[in-house]
Amino acid sequence: MPDDVAAARAAAEEESAFSHPPVDPDAIASYGDHPDQVIDFYAPRGEAGPGGLAPLVVLLHGGAWRAPYDRRHVTPFADFMARRGFAVANVEYRRGAEGAEGLESAEGAGGAADARAGGGPVAGRWPDTFDDVAAALDALPALVRELLPQADPRRMVLTGHSAGGHLALWAAARHVLPADASWRTDRPAPLRGVVALAPIADFTVADKLDVCGGAARQLLGGAVEFAERRPYADPALLLPTGIATTLVQGRTDIVVPQAVAESYADAAAKAGEVVGLTLLEDVGHFPLIDPAADACAVVVEEIAQLAW
Repeated sequence: MPDDVAAARAAAEEESAFSHPPVDPDAIASYGDHPDQVIDFYAPRGEAGPGGLAPLVVLLHGGAWRAPYDRRHVTPFADFMARRGFAVANVEYRRGAEGAEGLESAEGAGGAADARAGGGPVAGRWPDTFDDVAAALDALPALVRELLPQADPRRMVLTGHSAGGHLALWAAARHVLPADASWRTDRPAPLRGVVALAPIADFTVADKLDVCGGAARQLLGGAVEFAERRPYADPALLLPTGIATTLVQGRTDIVVPQAVAESYADAAAKAGEVVGLTLLEDVGHFPLIDPAADACAVVVEEIAQLAW
């Protein structure tokens, strides 16, 4: 596909995904003192499962870990899942600082160049972004019991899109972090599995491909810190996890190319772990979270296969 055609298609997909109005949650709770340390809860709208309880989907949004993109852009996706019988926890977390104005899209074809170092918002905060995801997951069981009694935390699936896909894979691997990592847990998270959507899953490959304008390198603090912090942050180095994992990837994704997901799956295989890789034909980056796209239904089916 010619570059201009691919870019136009990607822009149209992005426009569709961002065209849906935000959907307000049924409840919201804080897991810390910062305004971004909050979780939105969506009660299941569909039929209840066994015991009258619904599987719990924990959602981590994308946006290249950059400030302009918060959880609101995935609220239609959260509502889409809730209408199919899932309880949903949509997690917010601290992201990179605001930078130059006029950023078109931290992840889209137009915004990647703007978001390079010295341009738009920096990707993520070290260690704040990771602190928040760990704290949110640790606080979640008590919050769910209080605010989402329809949910069954024993059937919990972690999902995330793009940068959020990275965070989902990372959160599921906290028990295999280096021993000196403050986020390390002494046992695996009680998950049915992880469904990572076009995840930034291998930082070496993402950096070589300049994914999202060098966002992975920015997330870790810059060029000097990239190598020393990768063992604490790169999902491709945190294997095997022992947790069922599926990656869903569009073959025509020019934002986070297929090679990134394939590299993670290869690393998992070398570590003795089988990771599912669902490749969708004629699908780019944003249809995976777009309720108007067929790919979004495929994503929910992958989640259901693990949750039920």
